[in-house]
Amino acid sequence: MAVAAPRRPPLPPARPPRRPGRRRPTPYPLFGGACWLLLAVVTWHTPIASDFGQHAAAVEQVRADWRHPGNPLLKAPGTGSPYYSPYIVLLGLVAKATGAAGWTVVRCCGPVNLALLVAGVGAYARTLSGRPWAPVYALAAFTLLWGVRGTEWSGFCGVWSLTRGACYPSTFAVGLSFLLWAGADRLARRGGPARCYAGLGLLGAVLLLIHPVTALAAVVGAVATVAGRQRRWSARAAARWGLAAAVAVAAAGVWPYFDVFALAGDTSLDYLHRRLYQHPFRWYGLAAAGLPALLRRAVRRPRDPLAVMFALFAVLAGYGWLSGHYVYGRVFALALVPLQFSLAVALAAPRPWAGPRRALLPVAAVALCCGLVAQAGAVVPRRFLPVALDHPRRWHDYRWVTRLVPPGEVVLTDGYAATHALPAYGIFLIAPTWPDPAAPAADTARRSADLRAYFAPGSDASVRRLIVRRYDARWLLLTRGEDVPYEGRSVAWSEVSQERLVRLSPEAAGRTDDGVRPALPHPG
Repeated sequence: MAVAAPRRPPLPPARPPRRPGRRRPTPYPLFGGACWLLLAVVTWHTPIASDFGQHAAAVEQVRADWRHPGNPLLKAPGTGSPYYSPYIVLLGLVAKATGAAGWTVVRCCGPVNLALLVAGVGAYARTLSGRPWAPVYALAAFTLLWGVRGTEWSGFCGVWSLTRGACYPSTFAVGLSFLLWAGADRLARRGGPARCYAGLGLLGAVLLLIHPVTALAAVVGAVATVAGRQRRWSARAAARWGLAAAVAVAAAGVWPYFDVFALAGDTSLDYLHRRLYQHPFRWYGLAAAGLPALLRRAVRRPRDPLAVMFALFAVLAGYGWLSGHYVYGRVFALALVPLQFSLAVALAAPRPWAGPRRALLPVAAVALCCGLVAQAGAVVPRRFLPVALDHPRRWHDYRWVTRLVPPGEVVLTDGYAATHALPAYGIFLIAPTWPDPAAPAADTARRSADLRAYFAPGSDASVRRLIVRRYDARWLLLTRGEDVPYEGRSVAWSEVSQERLVRLSPEAAGRTDDGVRPALPHPG
């Protein structure tokens, strides 16, 4: 008797062919959009703090006179100030056209800069891997794998830092850097007409004018990308990359507001950036989770763009440490990208994984969880957290001062928060909060000395009166517990910050009854 052959299971129905030009949806728009929305909401509700006042003050000066804007922090000329970048000038023109205040326009830039950053991360991640989850992992690594504690620095794009710095020019520059690298990768792989190389050079010029140190890091990344991706060098290819460099230098050189190349030898900001080299594990420790993946890429292909980029960044950061030019520590804003993106690409690779890559998964999971714990306090309110986490210090709102002090007035104060926040509303100080390479060093030193002398306990009344007249100061803001003799009357007091606003008398300011200020001889 014949035995019937076993029946085969029916074949699954064939997938309908995809329509031409129709792409399969990827998870990055969903996750990138969620990240953008969370950070945009938190940034919008963050009070004015840190460098915000400096940038808003520059926008306010462009709004007042876009041809010859004054010094953003002082009642003085602003000729040659590097604060007047294309970013600030554009915002100033927008404020002038709309009638909005400078600080309002700067705050509105937070969501725009975050969108540019998310788009840039996705564009560059797709040049490294075609896997749909690679950009998602890259965004998570780029915003979480920083230090073991939440740290804030302009241009550093961890979640903690972005909640305050999203509207800064440095964040805009980081987003442009990723787009520059993605464009360089495309041209190195496929080539293109000369206008594409010229456009890439123009993008580099804008980046250089907006944030020179970030631009330096972006150039390093672009060089690494071209070195790793250019398939075949020829005279034509070299000429086109030379065209890109020439357009960048020429376009940056014709910017009318300041000479960006004169900043190369400036050392006035070095002492501020020494902190970036201290306690590196606290600043950058979690990014080391991507080191095995980066080493694997370097071994398999020594010309790998991420491997070359990391080596060049190490040389540049090491030069800053050995030479004492600590401002080069700003390159750490992008120097961690090779580690972070190497890890992201490795996690997005198709399975099954080999032994070394399988061991990378728990390391990455622990590092990302540590990063989430370190930075969650910046976006989640205390009442929603089951455990106590660090939170960014909440700055006071100084709009109570602006109800009495109009823009263009000079306020005497040495409070840290006040000197950073008040310039956002068009109020001038007598000494700059941050060094300005365009300001004469002697003038900056004299202003700082006068500020210290005014608030010194042993200063004579005549010395204080001389300082008030010299800078035409009409207002005095005293911090909590500060007891300085003054000639005037207290007009406002903050219950939150315990600060007191004093309107100085016309006699103390050297003004007559008709408001005319007599000439004051300037000491040599």
